[in-house]
Amino acid sequence: MNADGPRRLAALTWQEVAECAGGSVLVVPLGSTEQHGPHLPFTVDTDIAVALCERLGQARAGVVLAPEIPYGSSGEHAGFSGTLSIGQEALERLLIELVRSADAFAGVLLVSAHGGNAQPLRRAITRLRKEGRVVHAWSPSGSVDDSHAGRLETSVMLTLRPDAVRAERARPGNTRPLAEIMPTLLRSGVRAVSPSGILGDPTGASADEGRRILARWTNDLLAAFDAWSPVGDRDQ
Repeated sequence: MNADGPRRLAALTWQEVAECAGGSVLVVPLGSTEQHGPHLPFTVDTDIAVALCERLGQARAGVVLAPEIPYGSSGEHAGFSGTLSIGQEALERLLIELVRSADAFAGVLLVSAHGGNAQPLRRAITRLRKEGRVVHAWSPSGSVDDSHAGRLETSVMLTLRPDAVRAERARPGNTRPLAEIMPTLLRSGVRAVSPSGILGDPTGASADEGRRILARWTNDLLAAFDAWSPVGDRDQ
């Protein structure tokens, strides 16, 4: 446990980074800026990624937290005002160049909390590993019938940013398994399968449930980090 909190790149000088980078993993939160129904803010995925990275940095000494990347591949949400997307090709290139620039570190861990980032993230990781770089990606698990702005994400946001949740606007969305609606979603976007933008049912969400979900995700992330990490100092 880091009593002084996680080390943040934004708070360090280049000399301080030079002293610690060789024995540290750069951890990058990767999110999105996209609609999350009428009751949640655009920053849900980014907020979750940042929170999980902070918990990792608090629990493990060999970690430096990078500033978050708040834009991802969110074209499927383009039918809703305010969604900002850089697309798959740009995201893949961004991640490749970012990791290439981080060679001073022992490795790079990309923590993505947006499902739409999965394919470009996977391609970027494959290319970077072929180049010999030490890089890994991790994402929190979800449910096939509660994949976007439903009970899970609403509960987590009630824990992280309760003032940003418009609970009175929460209504059930499309609760069919993602595999059933994916062809239409890919062809025509989320709005074609859910006019509200919700895939799941946020009613019944609670901060208590959010805390349990965050604890489970944190444990999963710590286990994944320990299994992969190229640095040996694992401060329990």
